[in-house]
Amino acid sequence: MANSFLYLSLAAFAEIAGCYSFWAWVRLERSPVWVIPGVVSLILFAWALTQVQSPFAGRTYAAYGGVYIASSLVWLRTVEGVSPDRWDLLGGFVAVCGAMIVLFAPR
Repeated sequence: MANSFLYLSLAAFAEIAGCYSFWAWVRLERSPVWVIPGVVSLILFAWALTQVQSPFAGRTYAAYGGVYIASSLVWLRTVEGVSPDRWDLLGGFVAVCGAMIVLFAPR
């Protein structure tokens, strides 16, 4: 179970980094070279999702959504330097709780 959470976290940060490289290129007017590591990061994202121990892709993606939300708030703080407010934090907490229910509920 812990490995699943680690892979979901890795996938989230890889996807955010990959998408951010395009954001930096288009919105922040950085060099198109930023896209190269972004594409590599998006490949890492896809690979990491396949490592989650879940028999169904849909459940993996649903659980990933919650982890992605929380990871985006960490990215907001550490990379963009903006502190999440209490509503961001509450939403992230609820999303992670939902992800854990989807992924780890007894079936």
